Amino acid sequence: MRAAIMRDGKLALGDMLVPEPGEGEVLVKTLACGICGSDLHTLKHGSEFVKQSRESGGGFDMDLDKDIVMGHEFCAEILDYGPGTSKALKPGTRVVSVPMTVRDGKVQTVGYSNSAPGGYAENMVLFEPMLLAVPNGLPTEHATLTEPVAVGFHAVQKSRIQKDEVPLVIGCGPVGLAVIMALKMMGIGPIVASDFSPRRRKLAEQLGADIVINPAEGSPYKCWSDLAAKDKHGVDMPVNLLSGSPTFRNGVYFECVGTPGVISQLMAGAQKDCRIVIVGVCMEQDAINPLVGINKELNLQFVLGYTPEEFAESLHNIAEGKIDVAPLITGTISIDGIPQAFTDLADPEQHAKILVVN
Repeated sequence: MRAAIMRDGKLALGDMLVPEPGEGEVLVKTLACGICGSDLHTLKHGSEFVKQSRESGGGFDMDLDKDIVMGHEFCAEILDYGPGTSKALKPGTRVVSVPMTVRDGKVQTVGYSNSAPGGYAENMVLFEPMLLAVPNGLPTEHATLTEPVAVGFHAVQKSRIQKDEVPLVIGCGPVGLAVIMALKMMGIGPIVASDFSPRRRKLAEQLGADIVINPAEGSPYKCWSDLAAKDKHGVDMPVNLLSGSPTFRNGVYFECVGTPGVISQLMAGAQKDCRIVIVGVCMEQDAINPLVGINKELNLQFVLGYTPEEFAESLHNIAEGKIDVAPLITGTISIDGIPQAFTDLADPEQHAKILVVN
C-alpha cells in the first residue's frame, strides 16, 4: 500500500505491506484523512512529544527509530474482518472511528504507533467496537472532520460554560475554529475570537464568532471586558461595593495556539475568576507567574481529545447540519502530496484543513 511515512524526522513516500487485522480489528480502506496540527508538531518535536507522553502516562508511546504512519482524522471503508469480530457492519460500509485499537493487550493510538498505521496510508486496521457507520448522504469529506470537531466539542464541555458566560477564543486555527463551532451550536455568545491571520479571522466569523479581533490592532481582552461589563440584557454590571471597581460576567477563555507565552498572556489579560481552557498543544516548556493566577483566582483547565460519546455526538451534529464543516476544508491532495502539504500548512493564509483523499 502507498503511504507517507515518518522516518528519521522527515516524511518519506513509499510502499508498505497492507496491515493484517488482529483480534477484534477490521481492515479498512482509507477514503479521506485530515492533516492535523498535532502531526506537524510531532514531525518537528517528536522526541519531546514521546518523552513527555511516557513521563505523564499518555498514550503516545512510539519508537521514533522505526517507521510511523500518522493520520488520525479519517473516514474509511470496511474491507475485511479479523478474528473475534461480530461483523455487524457489512464490507463497503463507510465508517469513522476514535483512533484507538487494542493490540497484544495494549491500547494503541492509530497514527501514533509503530504497529497501527494511520490515515496517511491506503489501508488501516481499526478496533471494531469503536466503529461508527457514516449516515447516508453525509459526504465522506465532511465525515472525516468528526475527529477535529470532537476535539472542540470536548473542550467546550470540559469548560462547563454556561449560557450567561462570555467566551474568548485565542487562536483561530482548526482547533480554535472547532471550539467556535461548538460554542455556536450550543447557543453560547457573544463569542469573541482573536487571530493575527486575516484568513483565519474570516473563517472564524463565517463559522460563528460574533466579534473577531486582530490582536495587532486591538486587545481581545479589552474587547471581552467591554462586553462582559454588561449583563445579557445589555445593562451595566454592578460595581464592587468594597473596591468601587467594575464587575464582569464570568469569562471562559480558550487557548488554541499552543506556543510558549500564550498561557501567561491569557492570565495577564483575564479578569477575576476567569476559567482558562488550554486546548492548544505546546511541545515546549513554558512558564507562568502563579501570583497572577492567585490574585485573580483563575482556573486553568487542560484538555485532551474527547470521549467516545462526544465523538459519536459530533458525527451526529455534522450529519444533522448542526455544525457546518465545509468551510474548514481548503484543499484536497493525494498521499503523494502530503510532504508539500505539511509545508503549506505552516502558512495560515494558504490553508485551514487539507484532506488526503484516496
